[in-house]
Amino acid sequence: MKHRQAVLTMIVVTLMWSIAGVVTRHLEAARSFEVTFWRSGFNAAALVVLLGWQRGPAALAASLLGGGRALWLSALCWCVMYTAFMVALTLTTVANVLITMATAPLFTALLSRLWLGHRLAARTWAAIVAAGTGIAWMYGQQFSAADARHLAGTAVAVAVPLAAATNWTLLHRMRGRPGSDMLPAVLIGALMSALLVLPLALPFEASGHDLLLLALLGSVQLAIPCVLSVVAARALNAPEASLLALLEVVFGVAWAWLGAGEAPSAAVLGGGLLVLGALAANEAAALRRSA
Repeated sequence: MKHRQAVLTMIVVTLMWSIAGVVTRHLEAARSFEVTFWRSGFNAAALVVLLGWQRGPAALAASLLGGGRALWLSALCWCVMYTAFMVALTLTTVANVLITMATAPLFTALLSRLWLGHRLAARTWAAIVAAGTGIAWMYGQQFSAADARHLAGTAVAVAVPLAAATNWTLLHRMRGRPGSDMLPAVLIGALMSALLVLPLALPFEASGHDLLLLALLGSVQLAIPCVLSVVAARALNAPEASLLALLEVVFGVAWAWLGAGEAPSAAVLGGGLLVLGALAANEAAALRRSA
């Protein structure tokens, strides 16, 4: 995959990731840990079908059983991202979680510098700062961490950008190396997440309507885009992939507006434009440089 194709793929990925909020607004009975269980479970089932069709059951089983430490570390990162996001939402506000997640590009840049020895261009640092400012502008007025519950939720939410930064950096480090097939990690992470929250998800209360929506989340919102993101990461540096992933927040606001009637405020619109502008400027500079 060429760089431009990888960028376009990540835009599609974030568009698919971003439907989580608007879909969960239409759930009837399923809540918190049960949502996480069914979403991760359907994600794992979809990945078994997708990866099994792509490479065959025998090859898929061999890649799962023969994966090295990098594969399992990546799987752990996916598990943390799948799980911590939903747990954080049960403890604090959506705004707190989203603002915390906006630190992912900064963590990724620092990890890339320390782990891979990469020097980031000034334009990338500027895009990270501008995009983070845009996210803070979007949700800053709603941020709340005054009591212990909100502080706990924010602390749990920190695990999401940390895991994402580790995963992007790991994927960048492993690309092109022998035995660097990291796609099975997405499946392993989904299984780990479902098993982890199963005791907390009982008793199940989801209706048939809920299960259809959760199957949509597991397959279209998680399985397909997560696989595509791993493929796109082979042609992107880690901070760039993490920056592009911020589009999920912007698209999520748009979906909530169109599908759930949650009209964004002026601050949300202004912050979203700043994020989009920062990403567009960074990618335009990258394209000019490669040309």
